Amino acid sequence: MSRVVACSATLALAASLAACGSGSGGGSSDDGKIHVLVYGDAANKVEKQIVETFNKTSKVKAVLDTIPGADYQKKLQTIINTPQAPDVFFNWGGGSIKPFVKADLLLPLDDFIKKNPDLEKKFLPSVFDNAVVDGKPYGIPMRGTQPVLLFHNKKVLEEAGVQPPKTWDELLDAVEKLKDAGVTPIALGGGDVWPTQMWFQYLYDRIAGPELFAKAIGGDKSAWESPESKKALDMIRELVKADAFGKNYDSVKYTNGGSVQLVASGKAGFELMGSWYYSQQLTDHPDFAEKDLGYTAFPAVEGGKGDPANVAGNTNNYYSVMKKTKHPEAVAEFLKLMYSDDFVKAQLDIGNLPTTTDTGKFIDNSGTPEYSRFQYDLVADAPSFQLSWDQAYPQKASSDMHKAIQQFFNGQLDTDGFIKAMQALPTE
Repeated sequence: MSRVVACSATLALAASLAACGSGSGGGSSDDGKIHVLVYGDAANKVEKQIVETFNKTSKVKAVLDTIPGADYQKKLQTIINTPQAPDVFFNWGGGSIKPFVKADLLLPLDDFIKKNPDLEKKFLPSVFDNAVVDGKPYGIPMRGTQPVLLFHNKKVLEEAGVQPPKTWDELLDAVEKLKDAGVTPIALGGGDVWPTQMWFQYLYDRIAGPELFAKAIGGDKSAWESPESKKALDMIRELVKADAFGKNYDSVKYTNGGSVQLVASGKAGFELMGSWYYSQQLTDHPDFAEKDLGYTAFPAVEGGKGDPANVAGNTNNYYSVMKKTKHPEAVAEFLKLMYSDDFVKAQLDIGNLPTTTDTGKFIDNSGTPEYSRFQYDLVADAPSFQLSWDQAYPQKASSDMHKAIQQFFNGQLDTDGFIKAMQALPTE
């Protein structure tokens, strides 16, 4: 969002936040409360529960404010350095918080951890470390690990004579069979763009392994013009030309439930989405989620350098703390709840997989034991867990990245054009 419209957008957002929570103001305007800002989606039921638990014993009360998922990133950027800034806010770690750290807006959590070492020790190190910037911790894991999975409608696949694909060739074969059955093979919320990105990040990993993207995010722009990069782009183009996503994917969104509805209603066979998809289907289409929603890992690519056991997605979401908060002690107490038994159980019950060190002991008695165990084993066995591209890169790169992805997918950019666009992205 441009600075020209930031003022009016901030005022509009302040009004919407006041409506979402039970209070007004934020971390910079002391109303005697902690404002916790989160991405608005089906998982908010757990965040509401945790806030209610905290408020039973805390003198300083917490208020949960939400921004709809489709608007979260842009609106967070708008308010982060204003009096409407929250005390605590949801993010993805990695590149999503580096600019805020550089702008000296965030509170390093060293002192919190010195007083309560469990704020670090209770979480898997590989996950906790994703919110460490310049050697200092700036985030506490607050939802669950979110590998991207290939979901499907069991009934649709069965009627078309399709099995969940284990290889890329099997996926291409499934696309043809589903088209013959009159079904859109793969639902895609192309209107949001970030779901389209998931196809890129997985294919790049399967073909080149994690090293290519590691080089790119490290500033080695030549990675994008490598033979493996061009092969991945060729395979994406092949899938689009096969009408795997239908013709109208750019007018469909995940964030308004459009692509979710296509799979639940039997109009599409597959959807590639983060593990939160299960809880979204459970909320929007509970009968379908309980009976006919299937899931599998992303297919292997024959001859690829990437291990088929690699996963891509978000290692977790995090709560970061604004330096201007008036209630650091209360915030520290609130963050303790992110590794509580009640938190772990509640997240498992909606299909999320928390990254506490003791999560495993709760899985078999959770509301989604089969799904949770699948995710747990997938992540535990993964040689590499690649962070989503638009979270690994700084937030200022997201718009141009998404534009390049969408234009390549639509045929508006050729291979060389896409490569040049990715090489132009800032990595710091």
